[in-house]
Amino acid sequence: MSLQVNFVVRENVLLVRLNGELDHHEANQLREAWQEQLQKPAVDHVIVNLEKLSFMDSSGLGVMLGRYKEVQAKGNEMVICSISPEVRRLFDMSGMFKIMKLMDNESSALEMLGVASCEMK
Repeated sequence: MSLQVNFVVRENVLLVRLNGELDHHEANQLREAWQEQLQKPAVDHVIVNLEKLSFMDSSGLGVMLGRYKEVQAKGNEMVICSISPEVRRLFDMSGMFKIMKLMDNESSALEMLGVASCEMK
């Protein structure tokens, strides 16, 4: 299964929804597309929804860490939400949650970043 990526901007927050498998074959394409989205003037913070991501390897972690550093360098926040158990294990083992915040879902992540509740679909 390949990776499907959906980018949505809500106010000043970029929602990144990943579906499928993120491995070394998909990592470069995701990195480039995500960096392009981060260049938009309306984007400050990032929420990454991993609910439908069934697999991630170390190259996927590298993409996450790189985007986290870009967002942090601008004084903004990146939050992970709705993480699947398989991918959560990788994040836990790598220590990513020592630096990145984890929220239960997009609504709570948006609320934490000060974005009013709105229809998510």
